[in-house]
Amino acid sequence: MYDGIIKGGRWFDGTGAPSAIRHIGIRDGRVAIVSAEPLDETGCGTVVDANGKWVIPGMVDIHTHYDVEVLLDPALSESVRHGVTTVLLGSCSLSAVHVDPETAGDLFGRVEAIPRPYVIEAVADHKTWRSAHEYVEALERLPLGANIASFLGHSDIRAAELGLDRATRHDVRPEAGELAAIERKLVEALDAGFVGMSSQQLLFDKLDGELCRSRTLPSTFATGRERKRLNAILRERRRALQGGPDVARPQSLVSMAAASLGIWRKPLKTSLLSAADIKAIPAIATIFPAVARLLNALGGDFRWQHLPVPFEVYSDGIDLPVFEEFGSGAAALHLSNQLEERGQLLRSESYRRQFRKDYDKKYGPRVWHRDFFDAEIVDCPDRAVIGKTFGQVGMERGGVHPVDAFLDLVVEHGGKVRWRTTISNHRPHVLNRFAADPGIQLGFSDAGAHLRNMAFYNFGLRLLRRVYEAELAGRPFMTIEQAVHRLTGELADWYGLEAGHLRVGDRADAVVVDPARLDGSLDAYAEHPAPYFGNMSRMVNRNDDTVTAVFIGGTYVFGNGQAAPILGDRRTGRFLRAA
Repeated sequence: MYDGIIKGGRWFDGTGAPSAIRHIGIRDGRVAIVSAEPLDETGCGTVVDANGKWVIPGMVDIHTHYDVEVLLDPALSESVRHGVTTVLLGSCSLSAVHVDPETAGDLFGRVEAIPRPYVIEAVADHKTWRSAHEYVEALERLPLGANIASFLGHSDIRAAELGLDRATRHDVRPEAGELAAIERKLVEALDAGFVGMSSQQLLFDKLDGELCRSRTLPSTFATGRERKRLNAILRERRRALQGGPDVARPQSLVSMAAASLGIWRKPLKTSLLSAADIKAIPAIATIFPAVARLLNALGGDFRWQHLPVPFEVYSDGIDLPVFEEFGSGAAALHLSNQLEERGQLLRSESYRRQFRKDYDKKYGPRVWHRDFFDAEIVDCPDRAVIGKTFGQVGMERGGVHPVDAFLDLVVEHGGKVRWRTTISNHRPHVLNRFAADPGIQLGFSDAGAHLRNMAFYNFGLRLLRRVYEAELAGRPFMTIEQAVHRLTGELADWYGLEAGHLRVGDRADAVVVDPARLDGSLDAYAEHPAPYFGNMSRMVNRNDDTVTAVFIGGTYVFGNGQAAPILGDRRTGRFLRAA
């Protein structure tokens, strides 16, 4: 009768409705029955005993940069193993739909810390498409593990139409025909089922390569008129704008947020990066929710994107994107030759004076708190400094300025100095408040990017743990049903995707979670080689006892840390078109 059965688990349907002990029968890739009584297992190919466990819809990750990785490893197993069954590509104005391989490398290489040569090679070897429709068809020919949905990147279509050089010059404005062509590319992508467009105004995201190295992304050069015309298309089609305002220019936040308002017009679905409890500006945690409430009360359809776990980042030497936000940091990252040019720069006393000046400037909009006393060294050839902060090292070396202590170690050991810091989301009570706020979407994992900087593949499990622990302690800030809804059905519904629910007739994307293993293992990081990126050792999560089974499209694909043979061999996921 059934292709698969998940029996005896606590079932959550993804709507926030009360959970219950149920038996789920799967047939032809969909939920055939949700029964209070045991099901007949005769002839059933896959039976999973979920007694004592939770059965939830597959989670939705609304912010990834899998655009390159999906071409090389379409299983996307690093997300699937943690219960994510649907991912959105095309974030931060970046997609690989229209640009040529070299331009793709320049767009993704430095901004997302994906090695540029592998971006170029992946796009060159796999690109068979010339339009958004053909891109979707190409993805659907891959043996997808997870389901895919996508934004179209504003920088992608701008660079493709104008050329990367003209698209990143302030003295160039698109001619009428060029702007019309950019609009046609967006319309065609929406016709193909894309969820919307991503744009970016953040000025510390810089291009890689040589042609336009260290210029900001093409979307940051768009005029208000260009953005308004593209937003009008999204507004009319009820598709979403994902945006990244520039933290150093509050006016960019105001203009992008205000675009959501629907006074005398349709509201524009707008999701901006990011609601975060930033260490450098703690007061911002009260402003983000208030902005969302105000805009939605005035007729907008506005959400912040938020990572619901501490934003802990790692760096090998000075290779961390937050250094791009101030002049001396960007000057170092501009130099691609780390051993010679960069080393010479970091030794320069004039450079160090400027770095100390930038570091000591503690006021004004910024992401990094610029405190080397809050930066722990986790690995270094000089074993004596491991476990200490750069500030402590400076004090032990006779009161050396923290900047000089940092630069001395980087000059001596380069990228072998590995260190970590938490730049935001460090206060649990604020995280809890954000997690329950309807004006904030939970996501922003950046999966597939920043391979040596961070790993938030299991952010959903970490949220469920916090909710569960609060419930057990008698201090709930939301129900488990609400938490599941926020990670699944709420996101799928807002973006118009057939995902995130586990009711009769729904796609059978299901995850079995052991609540007893929602424990400290979720906070740990591991490293694993990525063969498609030259065996680079990437940061990952490995809490494999927590998720005991994952079904995508009714097929068992992962569980207990082991991928099923079908994952990445045959297609289980598909491209989800926005309704």
